[in-house]
Amino acid sequence: MAPTKKGILERLSGGEVVIGDGGFVFALEKRGYVKAGPWTPEATVTHPEAVRQLHREFLRAGANVMQTFTFYASDDKLENRGQSLQISGSKINEAACDLAREVANEGDALVAGGVCQTPSYLSCKSETEVKAIFKKQLDVFIKKNVDFMIAEYFEHVEEAEWAVQVLKTSGKPVAASMCIGPEGDMHGISPQECAVRLVKAGAQIVGVNCHFDPMTCVQAVKLMKEGVEKAGLKAHYMVQPLAFHTPDCNCQGFIDLPEFPFGLEPRILTRWDMHKYAREAYKVGIRFIGGCCGFEPYHIRAIAEELATERGITCPGSDKHGMWGAGLEMHTKPWVRARARRDYWENLRPASGRPLCSSMSAPEGWGVTKGHADLLQHKEATTAQEMKHVLDMQKKAKTSA
Repeated sequence: MAPTKKGILERLSGGEVVIGDGGFVFALEKRGYVKAGPWTPEATVTHPEAVRQLHREFLRAGANVMQTFTFYASDDKLENRGQSLQISGSKINEAACDLAREVANEGDALVAGGVCQTPSYLSCKSETEVKAIFKKQLDVFIKKNVDFMIAEYFEHVEEAEWAVQVLKTSGKPVAASMCIGPEGDMHGISPQECAVRLVKAGAQIVGVNCHFDPMTCVQAVKLMKEGVEKAGLKAHYMVQPLAFHTPDCNCQGFIDLPEFPFGLEPRILTRWDMHKYAREAYKVGIRFIGGCCGFEPYHIRAIAEELATERGITCPGSDKHGMWGAGLEMHTKPWVRARARRDYWENLRPASGRPLCSSMSAPEGWGVTKGHADLLQHKEATTAQEMKHVLDMQKKAKTSA
């Protein structure tokens, strides 16, 4: 029999660095397996080989958490705005668990079952109704015996609390990750208060994911840590940010950027940026370090390489990557060989190659969130009248920007 793997809390309590995987939604959209807009994960059923391969690449890059590809896999999201997949959330979630477990068993990785925010909450459904959605997903995770739970990508701490309360009934460890920055959630609740509420709800690991770049997310988690410690509570901390630079974002994050979602490539972080992110996260006391949208396996490998000494291991993917460009010593061109050194890549200021483009954008801050009529969701497809309304709103927002 294979030796029993240490659980997530045992690893974190022992001071180990746990590396999460990257952004499946964006990565698989670029590969042609996810539709931008609904962002739903039916590929676990329709194209399992694509999901399996991405898991495998993140494992090879050093990730030791395989998160189930269950983002937006609640039935209310799968049936939202005209989408009719004819594939149930349960079937998608079960397939996701099987794929994650298969790959996790190829290394020293754990499987995390994930739930995220729901259209029902944005549409002001009751606590009972929203919790029932989380419970339906949880039933699959219990059936498939995942190692721990993650409630991630929550813009409102209230809904995140509800998710944690449901996931906690499993008896398994629970992590809670909000998609917020230093300004707090969409109702202005500070990261400090969000973290305290999540810990009191039962989360043993708290942090942030998505919506903002790595350094912004690290700053938000640092504030969470301060809040938890000031309240006399204890927790472990996690961060899984975007792989895009977002210095111009407001409270809503990158969704408000005019480049979202199809023009973000000029903002992508280099692998060397990821070294800085990993080091900064480690310095502030975060030990669960991963990525979200935009993260590719080479980004995760950079985290693993930066923290290789602390982890005491190197990842298999490093076999094909010389540290700090050392492999360039084998290049045929002498001026490229001259770049095989750390100080060159650490101090590089990459150009975009876009002379007519500005370095910053003006976010489209519409100022709508849960409780606003424009965020009410429905099963029917978006109508022409609704499209006219949002185009009018867009013009108004740009005029007032």
